[in-house]
Amino acid sequence: MKAAAGQEALVRVAARGLARAGLVHAYGHCSSRLDADHFLVCAARPMGLIETGEAGTVVPVHGELPDGVLGEVRIHQHIYRMRPEVGGVVRSMPPTVMTLSSARVTPQPRHGMGSYFSPAVPLWDDPQLVRSDAQARGVAQAMGTARAVVMRGNGAVVAAESLMHAVVLTWYLEDAARIECQLRSAGLADGAPTFSPEEAATRAVGTGRIYERMWEYLTAGDPEAALADLSQPRTQ
Repeated sequence: MKAAAGQEALVRVAARGLARAGLVHAYGHCSSRLDADHFLVCAARPMGLIETGEAGTVVPVHGELPDGVLGEVRIHQHIYRMRPEVGGVVRSMPPTVMTLSSARVTPQPRHGMGSYFSPAVPLWDDPQLVRSDAQARGVAQAMGTARAVVMRGNGAVVAAESLMHAVVLTWYLEDAARIECQLRSAGLADGAPTFSPEEAATRAVGTGRIYERMWEYLTAGDPEAALADLSQPRTQ
């Protein structure tokens, strides 16, 4: 199977946007579902260095990873298997998320952007690289139906209805971690309120071009931004 040009552009634009925002560095990867049985993952190199027109790799949702695909892309496979509604996955290394996770702490829903992760961001309490199907399955199971899972001392994984949404939510996750870390550093966390599930459900909206505006901010100036296919992937 071959991905369409707009799908290839989407994955490249997402990868470079994540890099420019400091959410990935030499490590990290992102993918977009093509259909129920396939997804497209970015080239296996530093995401900010992925060039215009550089091809990603089509990966089966069920089956072995193709040659040259990074081992942790197994995480994407297991999320797509378990959650047919997911259309995009980001594996990132957000710095403040990493700091908190090293102490087994994940961000609480304390502000608007944190509300998207109510009631809590689950923790995969294992700092090892995820290089086996058993580990990848464990990460996906730890995430469950949540939008994100944090891996102790090893970054985060975000899953959403599309890659555009997953990129935006990765930025939101790091901003929630920034708030959490600053409150704890100031000794204010214990008295600071969190969103109730009802408040979070009301606040975590997608109307008003919430996601689209952040996507435009993160991808501004990218030479392929206008070519990216932002439509919802086919999951049936």
